[in-house]
Amino acid sequence: MCAKEVGRQGNRVSQLQIKILADKYTLGQAAADQAAASIRHAIRQHGIARIIAATGASQFEFLDALTAIPAIDWSRVEVFHLDEYIGLPISHPASFRKYLLERLINKTGITRYHFLDGDGDAQRSLAQIGKELQREPVDLAFVGIGENAHLAFNDPPADFETDKPYLVVQLDSNCRQQQVNEGWFESVEDVPAQAISMSVNQILHSREIIVVVPDERKALAVKQSLEGEITPMVPASILRRHPNATIYLDKESAALLASGVPATT
Repeated sequence: MCAKEVGRQGNRVSQLQIKILADKYTLGQAAADQAAASIRHAIRQHGIARIIAATGASQFEFLDALTAIPAIDWSRVEVFHLDEYIGLPISHPASFRKYLLERLINKTGITRYHFLDGDGDAQRSLAQIGKELQREPVDLAFVGIGENAHLAFNDPPADFETDKPYLVVQLDSNCRQQQVNEGWFESVEDVPAQAISMSVNQILHSREIIVVVPDERKALAVKQSLEGEITPMVPASILRRHPNATIYLDKESAALLASGVPATT
């Protein structure tokens, strides 16, 4: 594993830690080890760990590894939903509620979780969950980076100003095509045009952020997010302003980084 910090951006030194692993499996395990340690620490400090959980194909290996780690008191973990499609029932294969149930909640026995109801009253749901989310600080957020550098479902240009916890957003064509390419939908027309997304600033309010980004198809977005300007046109670039964020890459997703080095196991 190779670890480094993002370098100076103008007159500001970034705090984002970069860890490059050989492949998505060793990446997933390394990220899971850090996540488990952080969850245990939060439980020791506060009696509960409040976490935000990401979904999508990029999180498969990470969640598999995390849910297999012993000695995590999942009864003291509270989970918040990062995003959800509007108009998609929980029974649909692409539902993020279904994803979290199958890949995290049912595997661990978590009982404290807050789901965004995208196929019901979306505005009521985001207001209720947002109020509960802001009741206490979030200890740990798991996020990915989209092929268009989206953060959650904040596609470019993302709203870097709002303090609302959740937003109803329009999904751009690149984001919708990614969902088809990953096999969640048969065509772009099948992908909902809108979603509920946690806002950028709400994600940044988390005490710690772990970013899991494997695969060659994410390489350009990773390069833009880590080496380009911090801008709403590259939503994930805002992660460089967080004081305690770690991004896990494999050799494919790190391939275009100017400062990249070969991954080791």
